[in-house]
Amino acid sequence: MIVADIADHREAARRRLPPFLFEYIDGGSYAQTSLHRNVADLQAIALKQRVMRDVSAIDTSTSWFGMHQALPVALGPVGLAGMYARRGEVQAARAAAAAGVPFCLSTLSICALPEVAAAAPPPWFQLYMMKDRGFMRDLMARAKAAGCPALVFTVDLPVAGARYRDRRSGLAGAPGLGGQLRRVGQALRHPGWAWDVGLHGRPHHLGNVAALLGRQSGLEDFFAWIAGNMDASVTWADLEAVRAAWDGALILKGVLDADDARSALVAGADGLVVSNHGGRQLDGVLSAARALPAIADAVGGRMTLFADGGVRSGLDVARLLALGADGVWLGRAWAWALGGGGQAGVAHMLALIAAELRVAMALTGVTSVAAIDADALVANGAPRS
Repeated sequence: MIVADIADHREAARRRLPPFLFEYIDGGSYAQTSLHRNVADLQAIALKQRVMRDVSAIDTSTSWFGMHQALPVALGPVGLAGMYARRGEVQAARAAAAAGVPFCLSTLSICALPEVAAAAPPPWFQLYMMKDRGFMRDLMARAKAAGCPALVFTVDLPVAGARYRDRRSGLAGAPGLGGQLRRVGQALRHPGWAWDVGLHGRPHHLGNVAALLGRQSGLEDFFAWIAGNMDASVTWADLEAVRAAWDGALILKGVLDADDARSALVAGADGLVVSNHGGRQLDGVLSAARALPAIADAVGGRMTLFADGGVRSGLDVARLLALGADGVWLGRAWAWALGGGGQAGVAHMLALIAAELRVAMALTGVTSVAAIDADALVANGAPRS
């Protein structure tokens, strides 16, 4: 098939991946209201076309925490990415490095941090607040030793939302031999994936938590680990301890409320990702596009703001920047591209984002990322919470 846009990358991934993996990438929680709202709210924002301005020299670069970025985007943390393509996190990290953007490695990746850091520039590293604080501190120490420039704490998962598509596909709720045979049957109907990843992409264990689960851990351990290790008792005081232990950039992912953003600032966070976890946690909440303006007003430029959720083009990147974000994180977009085309797919997706962003900038009359602000939006097209 011809892959022309991110929707085509999604279709390529759907064709290539076994359903239990595609549904995991593609799905949201409960009725998937927030998942669909993420896309719809962004699409509803009207960009303001401006003409007769000199846009012959467009600069898409920016800087976060003193680090130069070729584009105002990052590849956000996505669990199990090493199952979408052979050693998938390594492939994605290499594509990100070639494009001059950060790659954030999930705690629940297939490829462990040392493998990814050896193949590409040290990634940003994502963590959860775990019940086992000792193991959490050990992962932080490993991230520091690997040279990770930023630590990303996902804070919207004290408990897991129910993702019914994962149950229907057989990824979740299908333990034992029956579940394994169901997934094997799906894999055999996708021989390209079975050869590339199923056979030659081993090991398939969760690399960063293998010390706890053992190197024979499999997909069934993914949800069991989440259920057994997320800490529902976490408070802002726990974040202060993390801040004291980490001397690099500290980013919180999963903030939707302005008061929470203020609390994060007081606790010492350097950045926030305004996010509803891709519609995969509490269904029915605000999209990032709706939540972002109030949070931007609340922190007033005192911390670096990122946003994610529903981004399907460089035009969406421009929309979120205009709403107050300093940068935009991609999730499904790169996971689909990886699943459908490996490293080359991720590289193509990032090139699409760059080209589309340049067009958006040119036709809204701006030549630098810093100049993208609310003036790039039609006044009644900028959502408020």
